[in-house]
Amino acid sequence: MAAGSSLFPIHGDGVMSYSLGTSPRISSLLIKPASAICNLDCSYCFYLDRESDPYKDLPARTMSMGTLEHLVDTYLFYSYPNSVFAFQGGEPTLAGLPFYTTLVALQKERGRNGQNVSNALQTNGTLINEEWCELFRSYNWLIGLSLDGPEDVHNRFRVNKAGHATWARVMESLRLMQKKKVDFNVLCVVSQANVHKARELYQFYKRLGVDNLQYIPLSEFDPQGNPQPYTVSAQEYGKFLCETFDLWWPDRRKVRIRFFDNLAEALAGQKPGSCTMHETCDSYVVVEYNGDVYPCDFFVESSWKLGNILLDSWPELARKQRRYNFARNKTYTNPTCEACEWETLCYGGCPKSRHAQNGKFEDLDYFCPSYKMVFEKTVGPLKEDVRKLLHRAH
Repeated sequence: MAAGSSLFPIHGDGVMSYSLGTSPRISSLLIKPASAICNLDCSYCFYLDRESDPYKDLPARTMSMGTLEHLVDTYLFYSYPNSVFAFQGGEPTLAGLPFYTTLVALQKERGRNGQNVSNALQTNGTLINEEWCELFRSYNWLIGLSLDGPEDVHNRFRVNKAGHATWARVMESLRLMQKKKVDFNVLCVVSQANVHKARELYQFYKRLGVDNLQYIPLSEFDPQGNPQPYTVSAQEYGKFLCETFDLWWPDRRKVRIRFFDNLAEALAGQKPGSCTMHETCDSYVVVEYNGDVYPCDFFVESSWKLGNILLDSWPELARKQRRYNFARNKTYTNPTCEACEWETLCYGGCPKSRHAQNGKFEDLDYFCPSYKMVFEKTVGPLKEDVRKLLHRAH
């Protein structure tokens, strides 16, 4: 989920901004207040029951108020004037509403003059009620709601611990957030349940009044590198995106689709919102419930641990050699990339999608053929549209 643009100003005593010099700055946090704990049991989840989970044998996995206070205090100081907090899981609402009301109180108390704070949260939507919506609306949070499509599609893989369907409860939350005017987008995992239903999905979300969408392609593999049954092929995903583009193009001033937004940003000479399209992987870090820090959500593994916020300062974490090493993994592009006309758009894709199948960062992104298909179709019209918009702005 993107960290969002919802900002609320903070007023406090002015303090000189801290400078990192030439160190690559940590520009946002992805915080896991309940670690990998979740009240659902989605078939395709990559995060639950992982052998590489450093905390799998620990029973209590909720961030303490002491760790939260230290996190807010130190990161607000480090990140001035723009501070981005995003919460994910597992299911982050399991940390409880008081956790987040304390968070906001701390942000207001510890912030400084001119400081902007952005909060975002990704949720499965099964615990959202009016009290949650009041918090989100009052402080302009951006919420990412997981909804994979119509009832039969969503319920195929997204079930609770008892194996029961979750679609109806998620729809309650969606309608409640619309009623309470909470800013949210929908995250849709593209799996074998819906990859051949681009038109049905788009029309479904449109009927719901959803105008901000993020499609997340599913690529999980067994230990031998074989795709799991719910994984989509690169050709399937490429066709899905191309069909979605045709449906979206007439609505492009009214509906946002993150992939096409990011592509337009790149064509306009801006840094795309998605780290997948960055040159290196060093824009954000993951903070686990106990303060441990990792360079990426897909690599919360002991071998990639950078340190702990209770022991290390943010400048120290930013300068960790292991962080540089991880960022460089993106630059180990396959020879095929060096001759590709689209290399400066995707920069070799996502290291997770390169590493997941065979454990090699120098492999091609699993979705490389998808990107080639969609770039070929969309770059021309998007580039022309961006040109017109920039011309109009001047």
